[in-house]
Amino acid sequence: MALNQKVKHLIQKLGEAIHETVSESEDIAVVVKNIREEGFDVLLMLEATIGLNEVESAPDQAQDATEEIEGPFTNSDLSFLKSLRISVNENDRSEPDDTASA
Repeated sequence: MALNQKVKHLIQKLGEAIHETVSESEDIAVVVKNIREEGFDVLLMLEATIGLNEVESAPDQAQDATEEIEGPFTNSDLSFLKSLRISVNENDRSEPDDTASA
């Protein structure tokens, strides 16, 4: 599945929104404060995995071919997502495991 620039941008915005939500959460801030009052420093690291499944669209809803970017994310895209602790699995459809039936 090739992701176009708009989808890549939306995934980045999703990561930023998740980060902002966690950073601004009063509930999290209260618990972190309580932990610090008990004499501990807090390092909070979250990881989000975003899976995409392409939805089949009708021919009249097909995207403009000029928007499509062939291939996976660039190294720069992956570095940015990794900095937000987001891993992206571009293999949205897994192959059936033949060994399971043996």
